Amino acid sequence: MTVTEILKSMQFVVDREGKPTAALLNMDAWNAFVSMLEDIEDIELVRDRMKNWRSKEGWSRWEDFEAELEADALSTLD
Repeated sequence: MTVTEILKSMQFVVDREGKPTAALLNMDAWNAFVSMLEDIEDIELVRDRMKNWRSKEGWSRWEDFEAELEADALSTLD
């Protein structure tokens, strides 16, 4: 579903004066809209990571990552 199709499927709730007070989307349009937003967010994350990929900021050593996974796995057994 395209943005135009989503917008065309939108319905509006109006008050007694005819002023729009809410917008309604069917679930297919809503899910398509959410999917588009998630895709945009993912693209932004990839662009940011590609821009800064040579920086080691925020990176962890593999051993630390493994230890964290193990600690998380053990904590779920409690």
